[in-house]
Amino acid sequence: MSGTATDLPLATPAPVGRSLWTDARIRLFRNKAAVASLFFLAFMTLLSIVGPLLSPHPYERVYTEYVRVPASLTAYPKPEQIEPAVARVAARMRAQIERQEIVGDAVRVTLTSPRAIDERNLAFFGRSDLFQGANVVERADEGRRLVVEAPIRWRTFLFGTDGNGRDLFTRTLVAGRVSLAIGLLATGVALLIGVIYGATAGYLGGRIDTVMMRIVDILYALPFIFFVIMLVVFFGRNFVLMFLAVGAIEWLDMARIVRGQTLSIKRQEYVQAAEALGVSSGGILKRHIIPNTLGPVVVYMTLLVPKVILLESFLSFLGLGVQEPMTSWGVLIADGARNISNALWLLSFPAIFLVTTLFALNFLGDGLRDALDPKDR
Repeated sequence: MSGTATDLPLATPAPVGRSLWTDARIRLFRNKAAVASLFFLAFMTLLSIVGPLLSPHPYERVYTEYVRVPASLTAYPKPEQIEPAVARVAARMRAQIERQEIVGDAVRVTLTSPRAIDERNLAFFGRSDLFQGANVVERADEGRRLVVEAPIRWRTFLFGTDGNGRDLFTRTLVAGRVSLAIGLLATGVALLIGVIYGATAGYLGGRIDTVMMRIVDILYALPFIFFVIMLVVFFGRNFVLMFLAVGAIEWLDMARIVRGQTLSIKRQEYVQAAEALGVSSGGILKRHIIPNTLGPVVVYMTLLVPKVILLESFLSFLGLGVQEPMTSWGVLIADGARNISNALWLLSFPAIFLVTTLFALNFLGDGLRDALDPKDR
């Protein structure tokens, strides 16, 4: 024996398996449309949250001299707007305009009057949406002739303004907050109620299942609009009403989907093994039934969010939804539809935001359906 150790082959490491959720995530990220939609929705959510905070125009601020101005990348006021604005200020000061010119970022006006002009009335320039506080450059004729210079307030309205003179860009972003919040939270309510209700009915079965599903059938028979009007009568128009109205109806579909999945899952061997080991019904629902129904539930949830947003928009269009000064995409679209003949931008921009968001949600739902489909692996 030479005493040398025999070289043994290195053990091959055991292959690491992938869970169904890991596999679904990989398949989802291979879907370019779904990934692009996911990033778009994240960007839209971030823009709706942060955008109004960075905007120079508060969403409820009214610019009385900028009513229904078109969308523009250049700053307002336009040259043709300055002369009428100066004329209105001069009329309030009971003075006449002798000369008017734009010097840099300010307007220089020569005012005359039969009497001495009260310089305190120059505050009317500062109260205008177009000018800042005015300064007297020259006095003549014992104050009956003043040369005044007022800096111009430059404002940019990317989406234009609405019929009350409010910035449409800021209001569209604030409306995105409301519509997305209603879509997500109402979907969350429907998800919570529908999953628990459907899983319980499907697992317990028998008479309990029959009674619970007949309740669902009765609620299906109630007209949705009648239900919303009844809530408005009893609780008034408020933001929480939207969650109650939409969430209290949309969980019915979720309950039926989860019940159908539960009827199939409860016949599986691992559920029967848990029952044989004495696991309680609540434990089986929590550990085995509900987790295994989440695939179809997640897919339906992504399709439910756009449905809820459309329902909210429909209710707001009818005047039953979000109320002023708060707004939503449905409210803006309803206002734009009333002014489509003379202010097309009031309809175009909110509609673009709503349509692109709905498309992104549907593309994401299609991607999740393909990723979570166990037959397509």
